[in-house]
This record gives sequence, structure tokens and C-alpha cells, in this order.
Amino acid sequence: MAAIAKRKRVISSELTNINNNNENALMRPHANEAGPEDSTHNLQFVEGSIVRIKMYNFLTYDFCEVYPGPNLNMIVGANGTGKSSIVCAICLGLAGKTSFIGRGDKIGLYVKRGCNKGSIEIELYKPDGNLVITREIQVENNQSIWAINGKHATQKNVEEKVAALNIQVGNLCQFLPQEKVGEFAKMSKIELLEATEKSIGPQEMYKFHCDLKNFRSKERELENLCKEKSSFLEKMKQRNERYKQDVERYYERKRHLDMINMLERKKPWVEYETVRKQYEGTKNERDQVKKDLKKLKDDQAPMLRKIQAFDRQIEVIEKKMKDKSLEIKETSQKCKQKQDMLDRKDREIEDIQQALNLKRDEETDRQKRINNTRRMIKDWQSELSSIGDLDHVQPQIDDINCQLRQIQEEKASADGERTDLKRERDNQESERRRLANHSKKLEDMMNMKQEKLRERYLDTYKAFTWLRENKDRFKGRVYEPMMLVISVKDPRSAKFIENHIPLNDLRAFVFQKQEDMEIFLKEVRDTQKLRVNAVLAPAQSCANRPPPRPIEYLQRYGFYSFLRELIDAPEEVMSYLCHQYRLNEVPVGTEKTKAMIETVIRESQLRQFYTAEEKYIVKKSNYTNKTISSNSALRHPQFLTLTVDADERRQLEEQLKTIQQKMQTLDSQMKALSERQNVLDRRDNELRMQKKDLSELKGKKRQLEQKISTKQDSLKQMEQYAINLQQEEERTKAKIKAVNVQKVKLVSELMLLIKDCTKLSMEKVNLSLESTELNAQKSKLETDCREGSSQLKNMEKQYTELENRKLSLMENCKALLKKAKDMCNLDPGQNAVPEELHSGFRKLPNTLDEIDALLHEERSRASCFTGLNASVVDEYTKRTQEIENLTKELEEKKTELDNYRQNISQVKERWLNPLKQLVEQINEKFGDFFSSMQCAGEVDLHSENEEEYDKYGIRIRVKFRSSTQLHELTPHHQSGGERSVSTMLYLMSLQELNRCPFRVVDEINQGMDPVNERRVFEMVVRTACKGTTSQYFFITPKLLQNLTYADEMTVLCIHNGSHMLPPTKWNLKAFYRRRQRVQRMLAQ
Repeated sequence: MAAIAKRKRVISSELTNINNNNENALMRPHANEAGPEDSTHNLQFVEGSIVRIKMYNFLTYDFCEVYPGPNLNMIVGANGTGKSSIVCAICLGLAGKTSFIGRGDKIGLYVKRGCNKGSIEIELYKPDGNLVITREIQVENNQSIWAINGKHATQKNVEEKVAALNIQVGNLCQFLPQEKVGEFAKMSKIELLEATEKSIGPQEMYKFHCDLKNFRSKERELENLCKEKSSFLEKMKQRNERYKQDVERYYERKRHLDMINMLERKKPWVEYETVRKQYEGTKNERDQVKKDLKKLKDDQAPMLRKIQAFDRQIEVIEKKMKDKSLEIKETSQKCKQKQDMLDRKDREIEDIQQALNLKRDEETDRQKRINNTRRMIKDWQSELSSIGDLDHVQPQIDDINCQLRQIQEEKASADGERTDLKRERDNQESERRRLANHSKKLEDMMNMKQEKLRERYLDTYKAFTWLRENKDRFKGRVYEPMMLVISVKDPRSAKFIENHIPLNDLRAFVFQKQEDMEIFLKEVRDTQKLRVNAVLAPAQSCANRPPPRPIEYLQRYGFYSFLRELIDAPEEVMSYLCHQYRLNEVPVGTEKTKAMIETVIRESQLRQFYTAEEKYIVKKSNYTNKTISSNSALRHPQFLTLTVDADERRQLEEQLKTIQQKMQTLDSQMKALSERQNVLDRRDNELRMQKKDLSELKGKKRQLEQKISTKQDSLKQMEQYAINLQQEEERTKAKIKAVNVQKVKLVSELMLLIKDCTKLSMEKVNLSLESTELNAQKSKLETDCREGSSQLKNMEKQYTELENRKLSLMENCKALLKKAKDMCNLDPGQNAVPEELHSGFRKLPNTLDEIDALLHEERSRASCFTGLNASVVDEYTKRTQEIENLTKELEEKKTELDNYRQNISQVKERWLNPLKQLVEQINEKFGDFFSSMQCAGEVDLHSENEEEYDKYGIRIRVKFRSSTQLHELTPHHQSGGERSVSTMLYLMSLQELNRCPFRVVDEINQGMDPVNERRVFEMVVRTACKGTTSQYFFITPKLLQNLTYADEMTVLCIHNGSHMLPPTKWNLKAFYRRRQRVQRMLAQ
């Protein structure tokens, strides 16, 4: 290629196999190879540009040192040679985060595999002395050790130094790694504006933008706060206005309450004065009645003395009458006693006569019993003679006893057999329950797996439920989701299976026949609209396919099993997994495998395998035929940790079926024994009935003989105890005669007592007549003085009433006086009313009626003011003060808001005008670039609301065909190549405006067509090689032929291969001479 001669420098490197110990380097040309311009080389660098990059044990490099140029640096090399490793070194060496690169999340992953540590050293240009930043990475703890110019530093120190040079490795407008190329088009307009401000804007532009967003946020807060406070203030004023009316009503009510209080204080004094006057009048009236009563009593004294004399005589006579009454009572009592004794003698005679009658009845009864006994003895003797001789009965009983013993022996034997069978059945029942419980535990584990399926994949669970209800619709075998039918033998192995089999297949249904799968998918997908997966088992079973090598061959590497041996599954499911995921070929290793991982990769020739915590995939490079391996950490298992052993489950079902059959056999045998025992029981009962009849016949004769003997003895006793009725009648007559003699004596005594009682009654009658005469004389005297006595009684009653009334009024006066003093808060010894109360009392009525009327009126008025208390006044006063404070605070906030608005206006003017000019410059260059490609593009500053500064953004609009309109650049509207061209041209538009020292773009040309790629490359060369631009890194795995190159470019070629020259033997000058000789030979 002729264009190759235009290159300023060509630097080559060798990347040997990752296990090779040779050091690899991108070396600076030797002094004798430098061009004439090398003496002024550093003068072309922009401050902060990268002068040197050195990597040690970093990703694919053992050792490498790169010397980029000050302008466009094009890094070229095949995929996998280590181009992006240089990009990673730039990012991580300048304190960038691993998330900016989009590869591994741990810094230790960037150290070359098999090494404990690695390092990055980056030299940045500064006029006063270059800045060298070193980062040493420790694999063991994922930590880094930093150094600046050879001195220890912290990551924060490095970040400050890098920021001071305006290096932003997290800004996609400056640093665009391979994994982040697609994210540039996904950036929102707002994010693109912020990235552009940071990248090419003045240092204060992004600060002004942030200040404006903060000011606007604070302004909104103040506006909302002022609105809230204004609204709150208005509500408080309205509420306080309502309180003002309540306060006025409160004071009006208080005036009425004060009047009520004064009336209530005066009322007891008026009541006291009224009652005191009544007391004085009652006392005078009582004294006058007392004088009149004394005079009337003196006039009636002689007549009263005569009446008293009659009273004394009458009292003596009544005493005598009382004594006679007592004597009559005592005599009557004695008469009653004698009469009672006569009644008892009559009852005694009746008892004697009754005893005789009982003797007669007893003798009659004895004769009847004798006759009955003789008749019974005669009957039994007749029956005994009819029974005859019973010698044949005993042999029959002995024969029956013998048969009964045989039956008992047979029953005992049957009971023993029944007991053994029952014991055996109980043992079988216990075993059945144990197996059933174990089966239930396995079923519960299946239910837990089904519940987990329902929680994570509801559509799959619904399809699984439908399948269980409609299995009869399928011709072949259909298996539920694999996660339910796969059983891991050891739960610790679940992580290998779940990391090997994708989740989509773990929740897939497995079918034996194609037509069954079509029926299933038509129902669940088309009809029920469920998102489910289904797979078809291979026609020829792969379940038992042998591995390519036995596991014993791999045990020396720490492998102990293939994936297939870790699980149990139905044959069709296992066949599918072995066919699709090679479970029979993927081994599982231990920590030993991890320890010797390089040997395993080099010698075992395995494509996939597992260690204790990682999955390894081994491939061969398409370019170098070298082995490339990748590893990833194993995810924690989610579904297969609950294991159900399928073989164990089948064995349980078979054991349960066997036990059920044994129990049925035992039940049949026990039933036959029961029937046999029933036959023996019936025969036993029949023999016992026969024995009973014979025994009763034999015992009946003995019973009759005993009964006859007993009755004969009883008959003799009855005949011995005969009663002589004649003697009994004579004794009864003698007893009655003696009782009658006693009765005669009692009658004589009774007659004497009756005579005494009659005499005493006559004497009492005479005394009664005398008393009646005296009472008549007394009544006559009482009639004569009755009129005077009535007047005396009335006067005494009047005196008593007046006395009681006087005492009552006196007590009332004392109580009212105490009440009045209490109402006025006077001391007990203080009787005078204070002057201030007197002045108030004089304004009030002086009668109780007037006071009560006025008091009722005031209370009625006060009751109209309900729901008011002293807190209303306090609340009104408090709210008035709050309104004043809030008004003052609102004025302060409004002043603060005005100040913020003034600041916003000033900062906006200093930010927006330069930003518009900057965007206009970007738009001009962006449009020129697109015009040169016969396309159109523009960049503008977009905002829906000028006051919403956090909504400002840069909008990129492009069109690649003349027949279309300008469309905004989005991740969806344009193709991948169009997005790459737009991104590249936007970055080129920033190049001349860029204030950052360097820019990195990694493999952005991959999606472009050749025409656009050539155009973009020429623009990059033309723009990045100007003397006014900053350093530029362009990484690509390929280049088109016959491209245009510039002298200011630096091309870094990265080669990889086992036959490359060591870096120390690479002589660039000799390569030039050889090339010139070849050209001369060709020219001749």
C-alpha cells in the first residue's frame, strides 16, 4: 500500500500465548529510528495528554509499554489481541470505575489469570513536568495501591489530579469504550447536554447549569412555601375573624355572669333579713300564748281533782277484776286437764279392745296357713313320686362335658390364630402409616416446588394445573415442568444443574409426541393466552448415552461426576437434557480442579466443566487457534434445592401396594376364623342348654325333697303356737273394768272444779257493775269540763307550734347568715358587709321576688352564650400573634424569592448565551460533516420550558436519505450503522472545541457500511490531525483498503501469535530498509 509510507511511526507488538513467560511490549522506537521531528515531540502534546502507558500482568499482557502520539492514535489489531485492554488500562489507571468499562465488576478480574497482582502506569503531559500515575492491583482482596510520581497516594488524590486536568473517563463524550458504544445513542437529551458541558464547555458552564438547577429547585420550593404560607395566613385570618366574634360574645357572657354572681351574693342577705323579721314576730306571739295558757289551767284545777279521784277508785276495782280473771283462768285450766285425762282413759279402753281383736285375727290366719302348708306338702309328694329313678342322667351330662372341652380347645386354638393374625395386621398397619407419612413428606416437598413455580411463573403454573386435569387428551407421555420432575440427588449439586440448564427449559413441559405438544400449545398459548415453554423429547433416547470419556479418567483433575449422574428424571426428560445440554459430557469438579485450572484447560480438552463455585467454557481462537477460556461465578440455586428422590418415591408406592395386599389377605383369614368361631359358639350354646336341662331335672328331685322337709318343720312350729281366745277375752274384760273405776274418780273431781269456776265468775260480774257505775260518774264530770279542756288543748297546741316555729326560724337564720358570709367570703366573726359590696347591693333590687326575677333573666341571657370559655380569648390572642409572625416571615420569604430570581436571571445570562453559542458551533460542524456525506444533520438546544433548567438537553436530528425528514437520534429509529455514524460525527464535532486532553473511541465503526466507514475515517483523520486539537484514540479491529492517512497520525499495530519476534529483536529501521529494497526490486 502506498499510503503506508505516509505514516509517521509504525509501532508493532507481540502478544504471545497467555501461558508464555515472555514479556510483551509496545516499545518506543530506538533513538536511531526516530524522525527529525522527535526533538519537538512533547511540544505538540496538550496538557493532560497521555505520553506513555505501561501494563504489567494486565488482562492479556505480561508486560507492555505504549507510547501514543499527540494527535490521532489508531490502535489496530484482530479481535482478542488486546486492543480493548489498552482502553481498560487508560480508564482504570486514571481512577475510573469498573462500571465505566462494562466488563467485570471487580478490579481483581483485570489482572492476568494465574497472577496475584498487576499494575498500570500512565504518564500524562504537563509543561512543568509530566505526571506519572501508578496503580497496583491486588487480586486477593480486590484492593489497589496508588502512587503519583513514585510517591504513595490515595485514590482521592489521584481523582483530584485527574479532574484538575479536565480528564473525565466517565463521560461518554470523552471516553467511549466498546461495551458503552450502544449506550451513547440511549443517552437522553439531558444526559447528552451534561456530558457535552463537561467535555467542551468552559469550566464554569456546568457549574452554572448545576447552580441554575439548584436555584430553580430552591425557587420552586420558595414559591410553594410562599403559596402555602399565604394560603395558611389567609385561613388563619378568617379563622381569627370568627374567633373575634366569639371573644365579644365571651365578654358579653362574662358581664351577665358577674351580675348573676352579685345577685347570688345579695340574695342570702335579703333571705336572712326576711327570716330574722319572721323570727322576732313568732317569738312575741309565743310569749302571749304562754300567758293565756297559764290562766286557763288555773280555772280548771278543782274539777280535774274530782276526776282524778274517780280514776283512782276505778283503778282499784279493775285490779280486783284482773285477779278474779286469773283465778277463773287457773280453774278452767284444771277442768281442761281432768277432761283430757278422761279422754285418755277412753282411748285406753279402745286399745285393749283392739288388742283382743288382733289376737282373734292372728288365730284365724294361723289356721289358714296350717291348711295351706298341708295342701302344698301333699302336692309336692305327688310330684316327687311322678319323677321316678334318675340314674341315666349323669352319664349324659359327662358326655356333654367332654364335648364342651373339645369345643373350648378348638376355640382357644382359633383365638390364638386370630391374635397372631391381628398382631401381624397391626404391624402391617404401622408400616403402612410410616410409609404413608414418608410419602406425604415427599408430596409436601412437591407441593412446595409447585408453590414456588406459582409464585415465580404464574402462567406456567396455570398450564401445569390444566395439564393435570386434562391428561386423558394426550396419546403419549407428557411431563410437567422440568423443575418439578427433576430430582437432585444432593441439594448441594442444584447450583450446577440450574446454572447449566436455562430457566426457560427448567419451566418447560416435555412431550413424547409432536401432536400432543401442538394440542397443548394451541390450548394454553392460543386459547388461554399463557406464556409457556414446551419441548419435544428426541425420537431416539439419549438418556443412557455414554460419556466420551469415563469419569475415572478425569478424576486426576478433581472431577467426581458428570451432570447426568447428579439428578434423577424420567427417561424422556433425561434424553432431552442429554441431547440438548450434553449432561453426560459435562463433568463437575472440586477445589482441586480450581487449583489446577490451567492444567485442566490445557490437557483435558473439555469444552465445558464446573468447579466448586465457577463455570468454565473453553474455546479456540478463530485467528490463532489458541485456547481461550472464560469463567463465571455460579448463581445460587432457586428451584432444585428441594429434592424428591423419584426411585424412593416409586419404591414407597410399591411397598404401600404390597402392604395393602398383605392386609387384605390377613383380613380374609381373620374373617374365616371369625366364621369358624361363630360355629363353635353356636355348638357350645346348644350343648350347654342340654346340660342345663339334665342338671335341672336331676336337681328338681332334690329340691322337692328339701321343700317337703322344710314345710313339714314349719307345720310343726305353727301347730305348737296356738292361741286360747277364751282366756284372752277374760283378761280383756278385767282391764276394761279397772279403767272405768279410774274414770269415775276423775268425773267427781271435775264437778268440784266446775262449781269453783262458777263462783268466781259471779264475783267478777259484781265488780264489773261497780266499775261501770264509777265510770258513769266520771263521764258526767268530764262532760262538764270538756269545753274548757278543748280550749286548753288548742292553746297548748298553738304554743307548741309557735315554739317549734321559733326554733326553726332561729336555725334558719343562723344557716342563712353563714351562707351569706360564705357567699361574700367573710370571716365567721365578721358580721358587717364590706363597703364595696354595699355599693354594689344598693344598685340591685331589695326584695326576693325582684332578685329572683332579675336572676332568672340574667341566667337566661348567659345561657344563650354556649360553647364559650376562657381558652377562646387565649386562642384569639395567640393566633393574633401568630398572624403577625407569619406575616413577617412571609415578607422575608418573598424577599428571599426575589433575590433568588435575581440570581437566576444573572446566572442564566452567563450560562445560556455561551451555551447557545457552543451548541451553534457544534451544529455548524455537525451539519458540515453530514453535508459532506450527502446527508443532513443538526444539533439544537431543546427545552420545553425555559425556566425548567433540569429539562434542558441537546437534541440530535439526522436523516440519511433525501426522501425522509429529520428524525431525532434514538436507540430505535435509526439502524445500528446510522447510530454509529451519528455518534462518531457528533464526537468529531466536539474535537476542535474539546477542552479535554484526549478522547477514546473503541470500535465504533463495526456497524457501518464500507462507504460510511471510509467517509467517517477521512473525517476523523482530517479533524483529529489538526494542530489545534487534542489527543485522539481510535480503536478498530479492521481497516478498509486505500484509506487516507496523515503524517500526524500514530498507528499502533497489535499482533498476536506464537511465532512473533520478541520485542527486543524488533528493528523498525531494518524493516524500512528491507521494504525499500523490495520496492526497488519490483521497480526494476
